[in-house]
Amino acid sequence: MVLQQPPRSMPIPPLESGDRLTRAEFERRYEATPEKFKAELIEGVVYVASPVRVFHGTPHAALVGWLAVYWAATPGVSAADNTTTRLDLDNEPQPDALLRIEIGGSSTISEGGYIEGAPELVAEIATSSAAIDLGAKQNAYRRNGVQEYLVWQTFENRFSWFRLQAEEFVVIEPDADGMIRSSVFPGLWLNVPALLEGRMKEVLNGLQTGIADPMHQAFVQLLAERAAL
Repeated sequence: MVLQQPPRSMPIPPLESGDRLTRAEFERRYEATPEKFKAELIEGVVYVASPVRVFHGTPHAALVGWLAVYWAATPGVSAADNTTTRLDLDNEPQPDALLRIEIGGSSTISEGGYIEGAPELVAEIATSSAAIDLGAKQNAYRRNGVQEYLVWQTFENRFSWFRLQAEEFVVIEPDADGMIRSSVFPGLWLNVPALLEGRMKEVLNGLQTGIADPMHQAFVQLLAERAAL
C-alpha cells in the first residue's frame, strides 16, 4: 500500500512594494495580511505606504475637513477618506480623500463596500509619494475619467487642481482672489493661498460663500430630483 500525503497549502505571500499583480491577486493577498496597512495597486504595481508623518497628516485633515463641510451641505454627494477604489483591472488606489455623486455619478458601491469606477473628484497629499501621485497614479485617474484631481505637494507647499478637458488633465489657476471653483460640484470653492498658509477659518469662510451661491442651491435641487425618480 502506498500512503499519499495530503497536499500542503502554500502560504499566501505578503504584499510588498514593487510586486506586479492582478487586482484579484492584490485583494487576495491583502485580505490574508493579518496586520492591515495602506497598500495600493497602480498600473499593476503594488505600493505599500510608509509611516505617516505630520507633514502628511495635517494637510490631510485640512482637505478632509473642507470636503466634509461641503458634504454636509450637499445631500446627494458623499465624501470618503482613505477608501479603496476599484478603478480598473490594474488600478486599485486608496485616495487620501474623494467626493462622489451618489445617484447618476460615475462610480458605484459594490456589495463588499468598495467604490467601483471613478469618483468625480479625488484629492491626494503628495509628500514622499509625489512621483507616483503626479505620474502613474495621475495617469490612471485621467484614463478612468476622474473629473477633478487635487494634489497638495507638502514639501514644496504647492497645490495643483487638475480638471479633465478633452481627455487631458489641465491645471486650473486660482482667480484674482485666490479662489478655485469646482466645475463638477457647484459651491465647492477653495481659497488656495489660505489653505497653503494654514488659515483654515478663511478656507471654510470661502466655502460657505460658495455653498450660499445660487448655483449650489440649483445643484442640490437637481440631486434631489434624481433621488426621487
